[in-house]
Amino acid sequence: MFTGIITDIGRVLAVETRGDMRARIGCGYDMENVDIGASIACDGVCLTVIAKGADWFDVDISAETLSRTNIGTAGWPVGKRLNLERALRVGDELGGHIVSGHVDGVARITEARREGDSLRLVLDAPAALARFIAPKGSVALNGTSLTVNEVEGTRFGINLIPHTQQVTTWSDAAEGDAVNLEIDTLARYVARLAEADQTIGYP
Repeated sequence: MFTGIITDIGRVLAVETRGDMRARIGCGYDMENVDIGASIACDGVCLTVIAKGADWFDVDISAETLSRTNIGTAGWPVGKRLNLERALRVGDELGGHIVSGHVDGVARITEARREGDSLRLVLDAPAALARFIAPKGSVALNGTSLTVNEVEGTRFGINLIPHTQQVTTWSDAAEGDAVNLEIDTLARYVARLAEADQTIGYP
């Protein structure tokens, strides 16, 4: 589990395809304190550390993960910056919202504009996921816990304050970018409960 609070910006150092995809990611973490088998969210995708060095770690990325994320849509070119977050530990502060690292689909940035010092984005979500996105609710985008400003059909808007831009890769965002989207788990269960009530026939 994660919180959507980014703790490091990594960089893709190498990519290799051999059945699954393998990537080497450079980071600022003290890798002596990261075990083989640990989970690290990379742009919102929960991946397992399979090898490590002083300032890097390797991950394998399955075909299923490629099909559901922007890794398969846009690729991970060498040099690409990634939002990183280590797994939540008991006693850690929950500063964002509960994030599983299981990406639901890919949204696309349709508008990007400056509003004062903030960056305003409008994204288009897959229709099957849009119904789970609500104004003032939470979403995880490229692993970052963000608050939804407004929703109109499949489109929704977010606002990125200067601090968020500085400590994440969101300063790189541009119109047309594919973005990993994980909907709020609470929203998913509320929708399922509502569906169950309708099926049973509750008013």
